[in-house]
Amino acid sequence: MGGHVEACEDCGHWRVAYNSCRNRHCPKCQGAAARAWLAEREADLLPVGYFHVVFTLPAEISAIALQNKALVYDLLFRTASETMQIIAADPRHLGARIGITAVLHTWGSALTHHPHIHMIVPGGGISRDGERWVSARPAFLLPVRVLGALFRRLFLTRLLALYQEGRLGFFGTMAHLAERRAFLRHLSPVRNKRWVVYAKPPFAGPEAVLAYLSRYTHRVAISNSRLLRFDDAGVTFRYKDYRRNGAERQQVMTLEAGEFIRRFLLHDLPRGFHRIRHYGLLASGTRRDNLERARQLLEVAPPAKDAPSEPIETPPSCPCCGGHMIVIEILERRFQPRAPPPPFNAAGGQTP
Repeated sequence: MGGHVEACEDCGHWRVAYNSCRNRHCPKCQGAAARAWLAEREADLLPVGYFHVVFTLPAEISAIALQNKALVYDLLFRTASETMQIIAADPRHLGARIGITAVLHTWGSALTHHPHIHMIVPGGGISRDGERWVSARPAFLLPVRVLGALFRRLFLTRLLALYQEGRLGFFGTMAHLAERRAFLRHLSPVRNKRWVVYAKPPFAGPEAVLAYLSRYTHRVAISNSRLLRFDDAGVTFRYKDYRRNGAERQQVMTLEAGEFIRRFLLHDLPRGFHRIRHYGLLASGTRRDNLERARQLLEVAPPAKDAPSEPIETPPSCPCCGGHMIVIEILERRFQPRAPPPPFNAAGGQTP
C-alpha cells in the first residue's frame, strides 16, 4: 500500500506509517472512521444518564452463529433490541419508548469466538402518549433476569423458524445438526440455562458516553497496542483473563502465526453487514423528530449548530518528546515493508 517514514525534528525519533487499506476489520484504519462517527453522534446525546447493557449468546448458539454469520448475527440484533423495547414499554417496568445504539462484538479478549451485543441506552424514554419524559431510577434501568428470559424465548423461537425454513447451513463437525432431532438435542441444554444479560450503572455524563463509544464502535478483535512481538515463536499479545482478579487479570499469550490469523479471521463480517445499529427513539428514520421531542420534554435547548468549516490538519507530534514530526522518506507501493525502528537508548542513540 505504500507509506512514509516520519522523524522528529527535536529528538530524532522516527517511525514508519503505512497508507490506509480502508478495510473495516483493520485495527489501524478505523481510527478516522471512529472519530467521524463520534462527531455525528455527539449531537444525539441527551442530558440524562446512559446505561451500558450487554446481551450474550450461549456457546451452543455461538457455534451455529459462526457458520451462519449474517442470519444469526442479524437475529441477535433484532431479538436483543426488541427485548429491550418490549420490557421498557411495559408499565410494570419503565412504561416508555427508549432509544438504543447497539454494537456487535464477536470476540473475547483472547480472540476466541464470543458474539455479544453492546448497547448504549439513555436512562429513560418518552411515555407512550408522547406527553412526558419517563426517567429511569438512578442506578437501575430494567430487570436483567426478565430481559434474559424474554431474550431466550424470542431467540430460540426465531432460530427454530430459520432452521425449519432450511436457511441454516451446517458443515464439518456440525454437519450432523442438519438432522432435525440432532438440532433439537443440541439446543436442549440452553432452553433451561440462564442467558446472560448484563447492565452496568450509568455513565458519568455524556462525555463519558462518547469516550466509551470511541473505544467500542470501530474496534475489531484486537488493537495494535495489545501486540507485543512477532518472532519465530509466533505472535505475542496481551489479553484479559476474566476468571482472575486484580493484577493477575492481565495475561500474555503467544500463538503460532497461523493460529493467530485463524482466530482473527473468525471475526470477519459478511460483506455489507452493519455492525452498528440504532433502534427505538434513535432509529434513523425518526431520530431527529424523537430527539427534538425528548429535549422539549426535558426542557433543554437543542445543541448549537456550528458553521461548517474546513478541517484543520495538524502535524503529528512525536510520541517521545511531543516535538514536530516531518516526513523524511516516501515508501512506494509494492516495496518490501520496512521493519519497525529499534528503540532509543538513554544516551539518545539507537540500541543495536
